[in-house]
Amino acid sequence: MILSIESSCDDSSVAITRQSDKKLLFHKKISQDAEHAVYGGVVPELAARLHALALPNILEETTLYFNQLKAVAVTNEPGLSVTLVEGMSMAKALSISLDIPLMGINHLRGHIYSLFIEKETCFPMDILLVSGGHTQLLHVKSYEEIEVLATTMDDSFGESFDKVGKMLGLPYPAGPIIESYAKKGNEKRFDFTIPLQRSKTLAFSYSGLKNQVRLCIEAQERLDEQTICDICASFQRVAIAHLMQQIKKAYKERKIEHFGVVGGASANLYLRAQLEAFCLSKKATLHVATMEFCSDNAAMIGRCAIEAYEKKYFTTIEEIQLKPSSKNGYF
Repeated sequence: MILSIESSCDDSSVAITRQSDKKLLFHKKISQDAEHAVYGGVVPELAARLHALALPNILEETTLYFNQLKAVAVTNEPGLSVTLVEGMSMAKALSISLDIPLMGINHLRGHIYSLFIEKETCFPMDILLVSGGHTQLLHVKSYEEIEVLATTMDDSFGESFDKVGKMLGLPYPAGPIIESYAKKGNEKRFDFTIPLQRSKTLAFSYSGLKNQVRLCIEAQERLDEQTICDICASFQRVAIAHLMQQIKKAYKERKIEHFGVVGGASANLYLRAQLEAFCLSKKATLHVATMEFCSDNAAMIGRCAIEAYEKKYFTTIEEIQLKPSSKNGYF
């Protein structure tokens, strides 16, 4: 079995995954949303302190499995440095005390493997990764071979939802709330411009759309609930139209058989419906993670770690470290 730890941002999570059949034997996650909502976003130092409290408590529930562990895996990139350190410190201590190998797992690679929790992989696959920190279109051939087809030029898809929510005075995290408000709104009331509509560049950009929403909010004489719902619906429509426009551009000439969507923002049902229609038009199969595993979690890190273990991608206590994030892909 492999014990996995996730602490890249504001979710403390530990999992136990059996190697032989990929069975998830234990998984627990403690969210910090309530603590960070007071500040309207994640406060890194607070997140680190909460990880220091939560991770040992979750770990106590896994001691029954300790004598069957073959390795410990931990997210070591990308993420908030002060929170990653909490998980890595625990992983190092377990590696030493149990005398088992240590594996550093890329958080984004973990999201890819959220599609295969308790399942076999089916690569090659094209994947849209949408979260609070990342927006990327990937072509994945294997664990090692990941090609970044497009990435964001500025803000991420998920971050734009949180920022718009903050402008509207909505609680954090705002993504699910905006989606809920959008269901009651008129998505055609505000005609926001789709980013990069006339550009030949294959990329994503949300800073301009975010600014359009800000100006729209400032122009309202009265921001009543229906107006908020209409702004949410109009913003969501255009934010997802931008994703779909770039995806269609990428696959205009390119064949596609399997397409997946991962990351916290992949839980958005409006986005899933658009991707379903796209895959149907391309006669491709759409792969989605269950809602439980869309956001950050240790189960996806554990599933990814099974592949790393088979390939013997171990690291020493001295070698594992926080790695600087690359804007060109993080892989």
